[in-house]
Amino acid sequence: MKKRIMVVFGTRPEAIKMAPLVNELKKSKHLEPIVVVTAQHREMLDQVLKAFNITPDYDLDVMRANQTLSHITSRVLERIESIIKEEAPDMVLVHGDTTTTFAAALAAFYQEVSVGHVEAGLRTYDKYAPYPEELNRQMTTRLSDLHFAPTIRAKNNLLNENVSSNSIFVTGNTVIDALNTTVTSSYKSGVLDEYEGKRIILLTAHRRENLGEPMKRIFQAMKTIVNTHRDVVIIYPMHKNPKVRELASKYLNHERIQLIEPLEVLDFHNFAAKSEIILTDSGGIQEEAPSLNKPVLVLRDVTERPEGVESGVLKLVGTDYNEIVNSTNELLRNEKLYKEISNVENPYGDGQASIRIIESICYFYGLISERPKDFSNS
Repeated sequence: MKKRIMVVFGTRPEAIKMAPLVNELKKSKHLEPIVVVTAQHREMLDQVLKAFNITPDYDLDVMRANQTLSHITSRVLERIESIIKEEAPDMVLVHGDTTTTFAAALAAFYQEVSVGHVEAGLRTYDKYAPYPEELNRQMTTRLSDLHFAPTIRAKNNLLNENVSSNSIFVTGNTVIDALNTTVTSSYKSGVLDEYEGKRIILLTAHRRENLGEPMKRIFQAMKTIVNTHRDVVIIYPMHKNPKVRELASKYLNHERIQLIEPLEVLDFHNFAAKSEIILTDSGGIQEEAPSLNKPVLVLRDVTERPEGVESGVLKLVGTDYNEIVNSTNELLRNEKLYKEISNVENPYGDGQASIRIIESICYFYGLISERPKDFSNS
């Protein structure tokens, strides 16, 4: 009889990273998935589900206008609990650091169901950066029975927190698995065609800690960059947050700055592949870009993904106007530096993470005898 694995996610980034795992679980002879989405991000989540041809078994649809973290946490906790009671899964799989992740893990713990944590062990050790993700991540660790660390550094973070080495598996990151199915050389887009021959900077900025003055500085830097380089175009898929959109509309009025709606996952990955530079305050993009040979300027003061900084493909620039402008100018002007950064091997994965996670779960239940080998990019 197959083990029943409940896979829970609620946001667009989670969906992108869990979709390859769900589709691999469907093929497993030992495991079967029960897919539960909370729809913490409704529209953006649906785009990913459609792209990967996933139909959830349960859709909690928790998103509400002006929702708070407390509202999301309580709704997810209560509703996931009832599904766990009904379905009696052998394990609940959660991902990363969202409010959905923590609440679902807590619900599983209350029902004494094993928890597997995908993308475990990332840390900044600053509980307000990123907020609330850092504490969601740490609290989920305490609730988990299996920890799927994407890198050796993430594993070492867990070991330093006295997590048993027997429960940690280094798998690489599932987002690289997703890229293997979404990026194609034949991709076409009217927006990209419009700027044929231009150098495209892809911008994403939406984090809570960057709202207000930090985001104003980011947007002001963007205008300076396009005014300095006449062959540069900035494409900004705006987050649905009304506060982000208000600031973008006010400060990014320029003929070579394109404000567009959030991109579906297939579009976003291909836009990233065709861009020159990526500026972002997102986490997942930091992992994806090295596989696309794109340098990334991270619009945050700290990152829980230091491997990319150490390898050179990522640079932390924070939200300082001068640092953003100077670092971007350097990449646009220094061809040698650009090539060096673009050719760094991805430290985050090799496209086999989902398979390693499934093998690790099978090993945990004694369904296979040999412990899976850890991912290593060395």
